Amino acid sequence: MIGFPRGARIVIATKPVDFRRGGESLAALAREVLMEDPYKGVIVIFRSRRADRIKLVTWDGTGLMMVWKALNGTKFCWPPIVDGRMALTAEQASVLLAGMDWRRFEPLEVAAPTASR
Repeated sequence: MIGFPRGARIVIATKPVDFRRGGESLAALAREVLMEDPYKGVIVIFRSRRADRIKLVTWDGTGLMMVWKALNGTKFCWPPIVDGRMALTAEQASVLLAGMDWRRFEPLEVAAPTASR
């Protein structure tokens, strides 16, 4: 499973893209269409038309990184196809990339402990 740092900004492009695009082209698309810049730490996930493949682009501090994943025999659980974007938590994105239904996973909100006296 691909993990993301807690608190990472993760944006999903909900409109499918041409999967012949490379990392630089997807980064430019993220800046121009989504108004998000992968070179500033945002992780941007793009989907294919068939919903069975993803490409993820981000800057890792030393270079532009692109991850490509395809599911065999099934599809990723995607939001409805609309023009735009959506955000997921790091935990939801990890579940999505594992091929599971990210809508079923909500991170627990736990209050920080207080000092007892």
